[in-house]
Amino acid sequence: MVDETKKLVSEGYSQVTLLGQNVNSYKHDGKSFADLMRAVADVPGIKRVRFTSPHPKDFPDDLLDAIASHPHICKHIHLPLQAGSDRILGLMRRLHTSDEYLKLVDHIRQMIPDISLTTDIILGFPTETREEFEQTVQLVEKVRFDSAFIFNYSERKGTVAGRRWPDDISSEEKKYRITLLNDIQNKINRSQNQRHIGQVFDLLVEGPSRRSSSQWSGRNDYGHNVIFPHKNEKPGDYIQVKILSATAVTLKGERA
Repeated sequence: MVDETKKLVSEGYSQVTLLGQNVNSYKHDGKSFADLMRAVADVPGIKRVRFTSPHPKDFPDDLLDAIASHPHICKHIHLPLQAGSDRILGLMRRLHTSDEYLKLVDHIRQMIPDISLTTDIILGFPTETREEFEQTVQLVEKVRFDSAFIFNYSERKGTVAGRRWPDDISSEEKKYRITLLNDIQNKINRSQNQRHIGQVFDLLVEGPSRRSSSQWSGRNDYGHNVIFPHKNEKPGDYIQVKILSATAVTLKGERA
């Protein structure tokens, strides 16, 4: 991976993302995933290293140490939740409970107080009751993720869930649940984003925003999307931007 990263640097890249179904489980020649992250982040020319996705069941402290201490490893963890009900987590074979998830979140925030946490959530898993959905809502309100990808369950052929359980949650109920949880998470997003008003971030410029060619966007270390007035920036540039306002989905600012 280090050699591949050096090749990317020679081609002009300065950010890499390491991908895996459960990156925490990586082992190679006695090296852990944290060792790999540090080795990639140490490659000259690399300014940012991201990763996805870890699994809550086995999040090692050495990886948290690497995130906390290495200046090139981004302070952002995407930590899939999927559900707040222990029974549903068991059906999903997630191998952890909601209480264990909350304890991990507390531990992460103790070690890295300014960490950005994002997640995935599936609603309407077969047999999920309204009360079990409410458990997911309560957990989301406790954790206060910076953002969440929220999906309705849909049956897929060949999966264990598809073979074992019928998709027995009505489309009307799924619509109710996803609308409610999205509304709640959007309010949390807005509140979380507004904390950054007045702060200055290093930004990796990505290019024109979707709404206006005069407004460009980029991402900070925490993975937040930031919009700013375009002057002479190019994709791949690193600039400093002061945050002036915030919505549920973006931060808006100007060159610092």
